[in-house]
Amino acid sequence: MQTMFVKSMVAAAAVSVVAACATDPVPPAKSMPTAAAPAAPAAAAPAVSDRMHYFIVMAEDGRWYVFGDAKNYLMYREHGEVPLTRTRIGVGPNGETVVFGITDDDVKANRPSKAEMIFDKKVPMKDPFYGEIVKDGRYLVFGSAKDFEEYLAHQEMTYTFATIGEGPKGASVIYALNKDTVKQGRPTALMEQFKALRSGR
Repeated sequence: MQTMFVKSMVAAAAVSVVAACATDPVPPAKSMPTAAAPAAPAAAAPAVSDRMHYFIVMAEDGRWYVFGDAKNYLMYREHGEVPLTRTRIGVGPNGETVVFGITDDDVKANRPSKAEMIFDKKVPMKDPFYGEIVKDGRYLVFGSAKDFEEYLAHQEMTYTFATIGEGPKGASVIYALNKDTVKQGRPTALMEQFKALRSGR
């Protein structure tokens, strides 16, 4: 296993941590001991299934395959096709044909799919969010709606954490970071979400 940090066009900077010392408070005279208030439990991060999903496969044939649900996306990645789609010619940012994976419920209700609603900006991308872009055989993984949108706008990632050969079929996986998350080091939670999506959690 090989891992590496990548920060495009930005020199690596050392981070120092300064610990501040505080003096112990003086207890009030003749005060009765009181029980410490129980600590509030930490809020659990939303499961992958509870997040907004958005997936784009930028295929070698020049088409985009776009999904708003994990089931169709994973089916496409496994078999190269899904049962139900809607296709729009030339609507991608560079004139790409875009193929949307849709569900039985979308057809029965005669409604746009989640992916279509997000693509058309009728539903804003929002956190909690999980998304992937497959491009040039690599998985680009996003845990922030803003990071995903910025990538679509500029086609580049300023901060990343890459794992070589750890994706499906030995693909490389590149995790998108930002100026805040890069300070946290290895994106363990996002890496776990990538694995959890494929285990159905």
